[in-house]
Amino acid sequence: MEMIDRPRYDALAVGAEHTGSNARDRRAVATWLLCCCALLFAMVVVGGVTRLTHSGLSITEWQPIVGTLPPLSAADWANVFAKYQATPEYRQVNFGMSLDAFKSIFWWEYAHRLLGRAIGVAFLLPYLWFLVRRRIPRGYAGPLFAIFVLGGAQGALGWYMVQSGLVDDPRVSQLRLIAHLGLAFLIFGAMFWVALSLYRSRPGSTANAGLRRFAIALSGLVFLMVLAGGLVAGIRAGFAYNTFPSMNGYWVPPEILMLDPWYRNLTDNMATVQFDHRMIGWALALLVPWFAWRVHVAPHAGPQARRAALLLLALTIVQIAVGISTLLLSVPLPLAAAHQAGAVLVFAAALNASHALR
Repeated sequence: MEMIDRPRYDALAVGAEHTGSNARDRRAVATWLLCCCALLFAMVVVGGVTRLTHSGLSITEWQPIVGTLPPLSAADWANVFAKYQATPEYRQVNFGMSLDAFKSIFWWEYAHRLLGRAIGVAFLLPYLWFLVRRRIPRGYAGPLFAIFVLGGAQGALGWYMVQSGLVDDPRVSQLRLIAHLGLAFLIFGAMFWVALSLYRSRPGSTANAGLRRFAIALSGLVFLMVLAGGLVAGIRAGFAYNTFPSMNGYWVPPEILMLDPWYRNLTDNMATVQFDHRMIGWALALLVPWFAWRVHVAPHAGPQARRAALLLLALTIVQIAVGISTLLLSVPLPLAAAHQAGAVLVFAAALNASHALR
């Protein structure tokens, strides 16, 4: 009897070992992706500080490999500074800037680019290791490679953005800025979603399709608000209309359609750009509590989905409060950086809620 049953027991043992190994692989890959998300979060925040300190045009060349090393000698610094002195920003904005003052903006842009390189290495090397060891769960190798390709495109898009400020106008194109920002959020969202899928092997809820669509729509609305915020930053619209809830006494500022043709107002008019950002904020202020309440009362939503909805509600409240404070205080650097960091966290919370209701 023992000899007859042993193969069956051995097969069960092998199956259990395979299942355990697969679970360990899923957790390992998911943890790696979350670490990459943390690095990208830091890069978004540093990128915001780089923009706020007007540091983004301090490095005038794109050298993905050679540029990894900063200037190491007085001659190197003199060479880098001379290239900056030939830019429109130096001639029109920072004429007469000292070398020490230049260094203070150089290091922010250098940190931003170095983080980008670090993310590339932190993604590619573990990806290749997992791939060679066959530890990437089935169906995920292709999507992960696509994320890496998007990361390379992000670096090229960042340089394309910087180039727009090195020609005549010492300010990067706000359209290229929101493309760069939007792609960063898409890469973050893709990595975060895959990590959640690997951690959660089974759906966390049996809620109805309406709630799932609601959560996905909120994720899209948060992403749209990020792009609107990028436009506000790109044309420095946060330094205008520093009152709330009105805009200098108006609910709808009269200059909202001042530019011709009309569509230029959507990207070039401070009043319109800030108004749009506020309206999306108001929409989220109404929709997120409604969403959290609907998830809370849904009979089959499950604890995971309820926690995700409450987290989204809490982060949205904090983000709106920080945004209003940033506006009223005319964009102080710490609050503005916190507001940009909060945008990533709210976006992640919206994706988490969408995933929990899948």
